[in-house]
Formats: sequence, structure tokens, C-alpha cells
Amino acid sequence: MITAFAVLAVFAAALLIAAARRGDGSARKAIRTATDMMVKVSPLLLLAFLLAGMLQTAVPPELIEGWLGQHAGLRGVLIGGVCGALIPGGPYVAFPIISAVHKAGAGISTVIAFITGWAMMGVGKIPFELAFMGTRFTLVRVLLFSAFPLLAGWAAYLIF
Repeated sequence: MITAFAVLAVFAAALLIAAARRGDGSARKAIRTATDMMVKVSPLLLLAFLLAGMLQTAVPPELIEGWLGQHAGLRGVLIGGVCGALIPGGPYVAFPIISAVHKAGAGISTVIAFITGWAMMGVGKIPFELAFMGTRFTLVRVLLFSAFPLLAGWAAYLIF
């Protein structure tokens, strides 16, 4: 976590310095944009972290291990893929939740199905996809991609 923070800090500082050198107010505009974004995203982050913390502490580990643990097999993979598809939002919302489920006892195969379901199926994307791409495209994509979380999770189950 510290390494990721350091890398992001270096990139942000370098870009801020480059913007300031332009002398056209770009640095001030960048800081304003970043602040606006932080204000808009903070409630989502807070709820995602709260949910992640609750998953780790409020849900009994035996329950997660039984339903989503490494020995849950295809059932755990299927649940992981479906749950992943149901998580709305970007990675700042999904990954704290996925990490909490993993730390609480979910197996690698379930977590891989979870991430694949979120990345490929994400129900939050469907309204936009319907509006911009149309019903036929959305239906074909959902039907084609729905197998991937299961396949990825099952492959991970066989490997690990």
C-alpha cells in the first residue's frame, strides 16, 4: 500500500509541477477538479469501506468459509461471480469489498470469479450500454460474458 501511495504521489507531483510551469492556471484548475471529484466520490468510498469492515467482522468467518471458501467448489465460484456482477461502481468500491470477502475466508477461485463478474458483467453498466449500444448488443454481450466468471473461477479452483 505504501509503494502504491508513493508512486501515485510522485506522478501527481510531477503532473502538478508540469501544469504549474505552463503558467496558464492549469495547476489551480487541476486541484479544483480533483477536489470536486474527491467530494463526489468520498461518500461511495466511505460506504464501501464500511461495508468491507462489516463483512470482515459482522459476518461469521465460518459462514463465508462454508459458502465461499476454497472447498465450496462450483457453488462458491457461482456465488462469487453473481455477487461480483451485482457490485455497482468502480474499483474504489469493488476492491475493498472483494478484499474483505477474501480476508474473511473466501477462496482464491471465488475471489477470481468475483472480480471477473464485476469486471465483465457489472449490472451498473447495463443501463448505459442499453442506451448507447442497444438491446441486441447488450443481450449478446451479457450472454457471451456470463460464462467467463464461472470459467475463470473454475480454472483457478483447478490450479490452486
